[in-house]
Amino acid sequence: MTAHIPSRPEYEIALAPFTEKPLEHTLPLATRLWQYGWLRKGLILIVLAVIWELVARNQDNDLLLPGFLQTAEALFNGLASGELLVKSAASLDVLLRSYLIGILLAFGLTTLAVSTQLGRDLLSTLTSMLNPLPAIALLPLALLWFGLGEGSLIFVLVHSVLWPMALNTYAGFLGVSETQRMAGRNYGLKGVRFVALILVPAALPAILSGLKVGWAFAWRTLIAAELVFGASSGQGGLGWYIYQNRNELYTDNVFAGLTVVILIGLLVENLIFNGLERITIKRWGMQR
Repeated sequence: MTAHIPSRPEYEIALAPFTEKPLEHTLPLATRLWQYGWLRKGLILIVLAVIWELVARNQDNDLLLPGFLQTAEALFNGLASGELLVKSAASLDVLLRSYLIGILLAFGLTTLAVSTQLGRDLLSTLTSMLNPLPAIALLPLALLWFGLGEGSLIFVLVHSVLWPMALNTYAGFLGVSETQRMAGRNYGLKGVRFVALILVPAALPAILSGLKVGWAFAWRTLIAAELVFGASSGQGGLGWYIYQNRNELYTDNVFAGLTVVILIGLLVENLIFNGLERITIKRWGMQR
């Protein structure tokens, strides 16, 4: 039986309709603009560009340090002529193929490692041996085995992607809770299906971290490798463009090539990886 609560009109207060503006409209314009991450990062880049230009003008030696405006002009000319676009496409083509091969090999190793004891021993032994080995140290062997060209590039790039990707993925698999593992086993999942349907979704933050680390390692290894042997039949990527212009003492073009390397890195990080995190692990509440 529900007790009846008597009405007390003397304590009832009629509230006026809320007509004030929302809080964000009362904040100063500068505070509202500062909330946008792209604007804060843009300001940082502008400040760095100004510092660069001032230091270059104080140095007053274009051969050693061209200014930001001179580099921007060289970048514009390289893009307008199409040379930088062709070099970038050549580098990205080799990089993407190597990156995919490295990811597939890493998932194969980690799947074997979570399935069998022999796989765990194999992954542990190989990562202990090969992960500390710099990819650039394999350049002489790559030249002997695959010759001058894309084969050597792919070999060293796969090495730079495979081990950090495998380590991050395996660490993510180990961090999956026993409750989720038991749920998968109760559904009769085993082997590859267990990894794909249970471990991969649960370990997605670690996997994305491995993808980012692998991409960074592969990108800088590619540029370094192209500086050494990245041309075949007179054709090469961004690293070869930088090396060639350095030999011809076009320092502004060298800086333009380095700028393209940085811009591609920023685009991949902010558009692809941050986008993946936003539509997956952040939306699912797996990461703040």
